[in-house]
Amino acid sequence: MDSTAAAAAAAEAAQAPVLLVTNDDGIDAPGLRFLVDQLVAAQRYRVLVCAPDTDKSGVSHCITWRPALRCKRVDISGATAFGVSGTPADCASLGISGKLFDGVVPDLVLSGINIGNNCGYHVIYSGTVAGAREAFLYGIPSIAMSYDWLFGFTADQTIRILASVMVISILQYMLYAALYNNSEPNPVRPNGPVAGQSSVNDLKVSAEVCMPLINTIVTEIKNGTYPQGSFLNVDVPTDAAHHKGYKITKQGKYMARISWEQTVYKKPAVESYQTANMDVDGEKDSELVAPAENDLLFKRVIVGRSSDEVEGEDMDHKSLVDGYITVTPLGALSRTDPDAIPYFKACVSRLVASELCIYKEMPCFFAIILLFFHVMLLSDQDAYQAGQTEPADAMARTVTLGTKAVVSGRGSHLPEGQI
Repeated sequence: MDSTAAAAAAAEAAQAPVLLVTNDDGIDAPGLRFLVDQLVAAQRYRVLVCAPDTDKSGVSHCITWRPALRCKRVDISGATAFGVSGTPADCASLGISGKLFDGVVPDLVLSGINIGNNCGYHVIYSGTVAGAREAFLYGIPSIAMSYDWLFGFTADQTIRILASVMVISILQYMLYAALYNNSEPNPVRPNGPVAGQSSVNDLKVSAEVCMPLINTIVTEIKNGTYPQGSFLNVDVPTDAAHHKGYKITKQGKYMARISWEQTVYKKPAVESYQTANMDVDGEKDSELVAPAENDLLFKRVIVGRSSDEVEGEDMDHKSLVDGYITVTPLGALSRTDPDAIPYFKACVSRLVASELCIYKEMPCFFAIILLFFHVMLLSDQDAYQAGQTEPADAMARTVTLGTKAVVSGRGSHLPEGQI
């Protein structure tokens, strides 16, 4: 009886959809671990994990070409997991190849959950998005998932925010009391954390709110109705527990504007392009370094954030800030603004026209070159017809002009006495 039940369980497991999880924050990152926990708890998937063994944030679609990748088993309950000495794109590629997991190819690849949103131009820098994109390039459906982490404020910023919140709360109290004549008003809860920062628990909530979307996508894949022309980039708002629902959006132009500052730290005070300006906790004097003569150290710093456009209601970052879980279909092709195509066509046409003018001014020169190549072609054809087993060498080519033979290079394929 036990053997029959075990066989049935094994058969059911073999038929379960296979999901591969990767990320760019590393295999020990809480976002990945919470996501795997949710997938395992669902008891409907076979879960595989192939993720970088260290933080690879902001490496974009970089791949490892020459060195071999080192893969080490990692103990994650309910999943088969490997930490890999490669990039997110490497991990996705290896994970879907069938080489790492004994011939098993996943039905869906999940990349995340990333710490920090990946809206707008951030999809170019993002290793999280690259992991999903790599799977998409090889025909495997994929989803990149990120959480809009709210980083801590400085003391001055905190004081300013608290003061603003206090003023707003007083105004809400007065307005509510005036309208409803109620001495116990119930102000509306602010949308998202106030004067603080996100916590690890927010990543757990993000994994929970992404599960309905994941389950729906898997069902569509099993039914053969899931489209193959794009992959999904999902961003969860800061107040994940009180999100406004899923919203299909378009990629906007939001990005963090990055500059540079000189530093004296051996390790620059940047953990990723998402967390620039955050001093590394516990920086020690031993990590200070006196640069060698003529050597300079620089670190990245965020100098601003902008969209460079008026974000529409259906743009990813605008919708994310408004509290929606944004679902943005992406492709792998880089298409320019259609309005730019006529300009470049006209530009190339002018270039071609100018080159034709040069040709017309030197007709004899180009005629001689064309004649030369024509004679070379005829010479090779004659050599074949004469019974040669291989064509004339590029460094030993014979060109026949009239009744004379001119031999160039280090030798000739002509029969002895013909020269």
